[in-house]
Amino acid sequence: MIATGLESVTFSPINASVIPNIPAGARWTQNGMTVAGGHGQGSATNQLHRPFGLFVDDDQTMIIADFYNHRIIQWKRGDTNGQVVAGGNGLGNRLDQLYDPTEVLIDKETDNLIICDHDNRRVVQWSRRSGTTQGEILIDNIYCFGLAMDDHRYLYISDVEKHEVRRYQVGDKNGTIVAGGHGEGADRTQFSWPRYLFVDRQQAVYVSDSNNHRVMKWNKGATEGIVVAGGQGQGQGANLTQLPFPNGLFVDMLGVTYFLSSVLLIQITDTQSSFEYYYVYECINDEQSVIHTLTETDIILSQRQ
Repeated sequence: MIATGLESVTFSPINASVIPNIPAGARWTQNGMTVAGGHGQGSATNQLHRPFGLFVDDDQTMIIADFYNHRIIQWKRGDTNGQVVAGGNGLGNRLDQLYDPTEVLIDKETDNLIICDHDNRRVVQWSRRSGTTQGEILIDNIYCFGLAMDDHRYLYISDVEKHEVRRYQVGDKNGTIVAGGHGEGADRTQFSWPRYLFVDRQQAVYVSDSNNHRVMKWNKGATEGIVVAGGQGQGQGANLTQLPFPNGLFVDMLGVTYFLSSVLLIQITDTQSSFEYYYVYECINDEQSVIHTLTETDIILSQRQ
């Protein structure tokens, strides 16, 4: 694991087919290497400005939602410069523009990028084919924040205005509420600013319920969620029952839930809890599981020991 000491670090969902099986008690090296950015805050192709979302393809290509640069930038492993693959034409609502993107994933069936274009209140699709100059609106009038796609190509979107999560079939514009949908609140049927999502193989939806300081699990077809972490007030991170402003999360094959608060990373298992003052982003399932850590301007990679 890597200490970053900076804010605005988030988890990206991981496709259920590549959920890493992390051994119990696994540790990561303390010193990582920067694999994207690292040249200060800016808009050059070797810079980032508040990277919010990250998706790592099968060939280890990183797709990054570069929030304040209003673009999606692609970084192949070993490159010193990224390549803008969506947006990058200033903030705006044209089809060749983005406005504060928070999340991105790849639809493996079509090889398209699906992007939460947060402050344009829309979800857009961009082809990864060379020469693509603009996107296509998939879903409009939604204050999206997090995205996830399950093995059946259902798309899940969190809405921080309606405090709900909807699931969409291909071509569906309305979707079906699968979590929340009862207004803002702290009841188990409600959310307050649901941000990032994870969907497991059973189509259970895990939600970082940010302003309720908890992580919720909604089983498929459930009418209310289960608190799997937090839910005891904001706190300052010293109490393991408290979880200030959770952002990202994922669940490994053993059912271990990892999630990120504004001040610490917490790992919950069925029998024990532990916390460390680290910001961790995403674990990728390859021969040597790695951690991708986002700071305000860098993405850092650390290999498992």
